[in-house]
Amino acid sequence: MIVSSNDTVRISADPPKGSTSLQRLLRSDAFASIASPIVILLVWEMLVRVQLLDARFFPTPSSVIVELVSMIRSGEIFVHIAWTVSRVAIGTLLGAIPGLVFGVLLGLSPVLRTFIQPAISALYPIPKIALFPLVMMIFGIGDASKWVIVAIAVFFQVFFSTLAGVVNIDKIYLDVASNFKASRWQTYWTIAIPGALPFIFTGLQLGLGMALIVVVIAENFGTQVGVGYIIWQSWQVFEVRNMYVGLIVVAFLGYCFQLLLQRLQRAVIPWKKDGGT
Repeated sequence: MIVSSNDTVRISADPPKGSTSLQRLLRSDAFASIASPIVILLVWEMLVRVQLLDARFFPTPSSVIVELVSMIRSGEIFVHIAWTVSRVAIGTLLGAIPGLVFGVLLGLSPVLRTFIQPAISALYPIPKIALFPLVMMIFGIGDASKWVIVAIAVFFQVFFSTLAGVVNIDKIYLDVASNFKASRWQTYWTIAIPGALPFIFTGLQLGLGMALIVVVIAENFGTQVGVGYIIWQSWQVFEVRNMYVGLIVVAFLGYCFQLLLQRLQRAVIPWKKDGGT
């Protein structure tokens, strides 16, 4: 901007307000988080179109999006999502509640921890999906076996996170409870669980990730609905675009689960800020 005063011409160095806002937007984390996947998809699209990537295995993102829109319009995708989410939700409840209870009990009782934890620690390294044939033998190939395998996967994550949270509670709080003659039940509800809540939510986040992994594999057996069924069925008939649609939906569900847990965490433990305790 040029300003004339007393025969003196000055050129203002201030940038236009619009350009300042644009620069702030380009430097923001939100823009970077949105721009990076878009750039990846554009590069992917270009590489397929110039035949540097085999379209049989890596279809163009545009064709995958077209397939996804088609399944949304028909309503088919929502049926599969509903079944997968219900299996994850039921299995997570069945696994998280025992994991929380055992984590608190063992965290406050060294005797129980010495007696039970070695057995749980020995079972933990076993790949959870490797137990699925045994689970199907016991519970059948229906939804019950899928709930159980999800529950097993979630249990270990919540248990170890809760146990770590309770064990790391400052001993002074437990001493205060003992001095005030607090019952064991009061100790659980007023000290152990609130003190371990950040760890419990971490366990739930890990558990939901594991739940999605195992349910996608489990939906290859004894069902014709679910996002995992889309992926496996598409692989069998070589409908690669449908398989990518299933993978996108799984990623979207995982992202939504994490957002839901973050909001719940902020509501339940507002004193804990993101990235710290």
